[in-house]
Amino acid sequence: MQAAQLQDTALRYFLEVVRCGSVAEAAKRLCVSGSAVSRQIAGLEALLDVVLFDRRPRGMVPSAAGELLAVHARRSALEAERVVADMQGLKGLRRGRVRLASSPGFAIEFLPHAIGDFRQRFPGIQFQLQVASPAEVTVAVLHGDADIGLTYSRAAEQGIAVAHRQTAPVLAVMRPDHPLAPLRSVTLAQMHPHPIALPDRANTVRQLFDIGCSHRGLVFEPVLTSSSFEALTHYVLHTGCLSISGEITVRHRIARGELHGVAIRERGMDGRVIELQTLAGRTLPEGVRSFLQFLKQQLPVPPATGE
Repeated sequence: MQAAQLQDTALRYFLEVVRCGSVAEAAKRLCVSGSAVSRQIAGLEALLDVVLFDRRPRGMVPSAAGELLAVHARRSALEAERVVADMQGLKGLRRGRVRLASSPGFAIEFLPHAIGDFRQRFPGIQFQLQVASPAEVTVAVLHGDADIGLTYSRAAEQGIAVAHRQTAPVLAVMRPDHPLAPLRSVTLAQMHPHPIALPDRANTVRQLFDIGCSHRGLVFEPVLTSSSFEALTHYVLHTGCLSISGEITVRHRIARGELHGVAIRERGMDGRVIELQTLAGRTLPEGVRSFLQFLKQQLPVPPATGE
């Protein structure tokens, strides 16, 4: 049984138009004609006696009434998926799907390791991982495009349930043979004389770093700026310069002895938190609930690698 078979056709078609912003694109994804989609939308509008979309030259945007119906339709679709997944569990099929959305740093090693370890215990569970900016991760959860969001947050979001929250300190990252490596923590002033490679300004670690520099009146001139964590890491390993990162992003490389991480001892460097997010009020399928609990156990800093 497919979850779509438990959902009202008109609501499914309506929700696809909301997602795509176009009847033609929605029809293509649904494998039906555009006229079939238009008829279902017109039928809903007649039934509810409201206009569900603002028709614009470049697409269709939900009206205020359409936004309200979209919330209902998304929850109905998610509930149908949960019912089907739970019934399969009762039949002993051990099947399920977990849709994840995460900020880039979590997707480098942490989530692939966690998914692999979980599937060793539950090989019937399949995963889908979407990598996006912190704000886009939260939107994916709100719109029902992700079951679990793993991201950095600075403020509470309406409609989001936080299953786990922990601080996300910024580390100075270096090779184990760097002059600062023997220290348990460092200040920005101690880092200043050394060459440094930094993430670009859209990165939340960089934003906290810049705020700390502003407080101290320090100006760093990075030898390399990049949006790619892998590029920064390989540059650090090749040249021996400094960089900065969140702990989880470098956790496995530190454990393997490739990199060394030292806490930056400055005001504001703990100004963000890691959140495991789900849609408020939603009953999660068993597979999603199990993986959510597994992630909650994996996220805290292991004692052996904590700084």
